[in-house]
Amino acid sequence: MHIPFALTYDDVLIVPRRSTFSSRSEALTRTRFTKQLDINIPIVAANMDSVTGSDMAIALARLGAVGILHRFNTIEENVEEVKRVKRAQNFIIEDPYTIEQDKTAAAAKEYVADIGITGLLVVSPDKKLLGILSRRDFLYAPNGDTRVSQIMTPREKLIVGNRKTTFEDARAIFAQHKIEKLPLVDEDNTIIGLITSDDMKLSIDFPDANLDHDGQLIVGACVGVHGDFIERAKAVVSAGADVLVIDIAHGHSDLMINAIAELKQSVPGTPLIAGNIATAQAAKDLCEAGVDALKVGVGPGSICITRLVTGCGMPQLTAVSEVAKVAKQYGVPVIADGGIKTSGDIVKAIGAGADTVMIGSMFAGTKESPGVVMTKGDKKYKISRGSASFTQVQKRQQKGQEQKDLSKVVPEGVESIVPYKGVVADIVYQLIGGLKSGMSYTNSHTIAELQENVTFVRITNAGSRESGVHDVNPIT
Repeated sequence: MHIPFALTYDDVLIVPRRSTFSSRSEALTRTRFTKQLDINIPIVAANMDSVTGSDMAIALARLGAVGILHRFNTIEENVEEVKRVKRAQNFIIEDPYTIEQDKTAAAAKEYVADIGITGLLVVSPDKKLLGILSRRDFLYAPNGDTRVSQIMTPREKLIVGNRKTTFEDARAIFAQHKIEKLPLVDEDNTIIGLITSDDMKLSIDFPDANLDHDGQLIVGACVGVHGDFIERAKAVVSAGADVLVIDIAHGHSDLMINAIAELKQSVPGTPLIAGNIATAQAAKDLCEAGVDALKVGVGPGSICITRLVTGCGMPQLTAVSEVAKVAKQYGVPVIADGGIKTSGDIVKAIGAGADTVMIGSMFAGTKESPGVVMTKGDKKYKISRGSASFTQVQKRQQKGQEQKDLSKVVPEGVESIVPYKGVVADIVYQLIGGLKSGMSYTNSHTIAELQENVTFVRITNAGSRESGVHDVNPIT
């Protein structure tokens, strides 16, 4: 029996090359995410319920990355998460939140708290602008039964724009009148949009943000291959999802290929990412099924135990390399999903042929990840769990997404606690700084050049030990 040799990230190093760089800042990290979409940094947040909700997706899109919203919610909850990301940043909000003037101040206050904004446009039943209700107006409400019409800033006192208002026009109006919101109305005083000073500031503060053609943040959503997946796909795409990830543990299957065909009919034009896979044949089959990106990795994640439970998998460097060779022939981008522990692993994954990397547990302990911060002793933690963990299966059953008898479930993931790490931006900056340094060591000015310029060497256990901190007592 012939048993091939396979490697993972820790088994290799990249050979340095002569560099023409003056500074690592010369490295350009824009890359392909799907056939149709490019993103500004090659990082994707995993579709795990302890990693990517709307807060994570918003934060990463502003930094130039992208988040894939998990599917372990009701369809309605998934739709609201997509909408929240899409409303987080716009030049023009085309469908702003509104309220009618006969509502109470208490109802208005509850509404803005639920949707996470600071003010509302007050409208008539036929969407004519009557006023603005701001957080300042709530302070002057004598009681909760006060009507919105009694505390709002009325139409005659408002500064408004129209459909011809440009970014620079709006900027000048905000500066001159010291306002926070600029409603846009047509010649009949019907609301056609809203520009906010916060959105303008975000556009300036986050120049690398990944935006769609409407100036909204890019976000992905996730579906399975059973049950309500078509209904869920239609709903999240209608809400604004830019890409769909079809996510099952073993993506090289008839279930996946059939799901791709159904989704291409149900949500035509929406980019489809399929996974997870680990072989060249899987890549060929899914590319020919019409996918727009491939997600690679069977068992490399820190909380995944697929390899232990099933005995199946592939060391991640070899898996990425084998899939990328085939995907390149079809022009399909590759996402290396799992096994990323350091920025050096990102450089190795891209050097092996990946276009982006998907990160889970590294982001699970951040401020933006779903869940609450817990204290154990004098340290803070958050929960991280695999999508195939027992807890996750139980959660899906409670939401009607899983029909299995729980006594017969064989988990392929675990649940754990991870140290609280603060804001995700700090981690991303370190990862991208390391990536750019790796690009300078290989004289790669772009991601495409990095994919071509890397030469790997295998290392021994001694070489691996030499690569890390050794023979000292580190302070931290």
